[in-house]
Amino acid sequence: MLLRRFHADWVLPIVSPPLAHGCVTVADDRVLSIAPSTAAPPPPAGDDILDIQLGRVAIMPGLVNAHTHIELSWMWGKVPPRGSFVEWVSELMALRATSTIDGTQAMTDAVIQMEECGTAAVGDTSNTLASIEPIAHSRMQAVVFRELIGFGNPDPDGLTAHARAELDRRPPFPRIRLALAPHAPYSVSPGLFRAIARDVATHGTITSVHLGENREELQFLQEGTGPFRDLLERVRAWNPAWTPPATGPVDYLASLGLLSSRALVVHGVQFTDLELAMIAKAKATLVTCPRSNVWVGVGDPPVSRFFASGARIAIGTDSLASASDLNVFSELAALHHLAPEVPASTLLASATRVGAEALGFPDLGAIAPGASARLITVDLPETVRDIETYLVEGIDPAQVTWLPI
Repeated sequence: MLLRRFHADWVLPIVSPPLAHGCVTVADDRVLSIAPSTAAPPPPAGDDILDIQLGRVAIMPGLVNAHTHIELSWMWGKVPPRGSFVEWVSELMALRATSTIDGTQAMTDAVIQMEECGTAAVGDTSNTLASIEPIAHSRMQAVVFRELIGFGNPDPDGLTAHARAELDRRPPFPRIRLALAPHAPYSVSPGLFRAIARDVATHGTITSVHLGENREELQFLQEGTGPFRDLLERVRAWNPAWTPPATGPVDYLASLGLLSSRALVVHGVQFTDLELAMIAKAKATLVTCPRSNVWVGVGDPPVSRFFASGARIAIGTDSLASASDLNVFSELAALHHLAPEVPASTLLASATRVGAEALGFPDLGAIAPGASARLITVDLPETVRDIETYLVEGIDPAQVTWLPI
């Protein structure tokens, strides 16, 4: 067997401190070992070694974009930033209802962009499953969530069963998994939440939900009034039999059977410390998308409190309808700006290992024996001393190259 030893100025295993002048040995598509270049182990008997000198780069795991909407990529530049979330989402809904644009090329371009930015895996939320084909033609691993919406639907079990049958009819792709997901408390009835929770339990999948993103959601759950009530009535989706639970979003999710280690809870801008503690206790994963939060008018997420809570924090870009690009390194820069006291190593773990574990890809997100060799290199300037801080201050896609395997 031919083994390849990749030597670089820096290696970031994520699960251990950065290694200066390190060497990663790869066999086929798996990491065999990681060591200082001067102490790289000899090959097993009968194997050959090819030493590859990469020079002034950092080798690190491919990134994980834990939340996006690839099918909305055609909306890039078409839904401008707003000061109110309901105003922004209403404009998005109107554009989607009236547009005749074929988004196929935009989705293909978005997938290419993600790979160029070093993305190895993605959690993609879809209303149409149209993103499956573009992802399948890439080298990314993915969970594609079939998002369900139905606040006034009279048959939540039937809606869920129909969506499950839609997933089951899809031909399998080796790197893509499919699952069902509720959209948000203001667009999904309690019955539909519970039906999806039963599907998650029955099929052993994970799920994802937009939660605690904006103050209008809190008002809706507490009082059953406000802009979301008006929106539901306007689109004829209001259910007059619904009673507001008079609780916060995390308590609400827990009461419906969806707060667990299988849940990705997205945004959480409005979460209290108690709610963050509940997420941590349930071992759910909170996915933060800071640039999107500002774009849609809900403000900066409380990043310091997120990480202080002990909850598992992953990172997403959200869609090109609310972000200028799909570069997870750009999200890292935003998080570092908002919470400079959070260690750079912690942010890098969120962008790799934590996201990979949350999506169910434990062989991604770290450099360790037996892990996937789906690794990237990042070009470094001569002046870099603190490699982890450098990587969370923003990396241009032109600096990123995939390790050849």
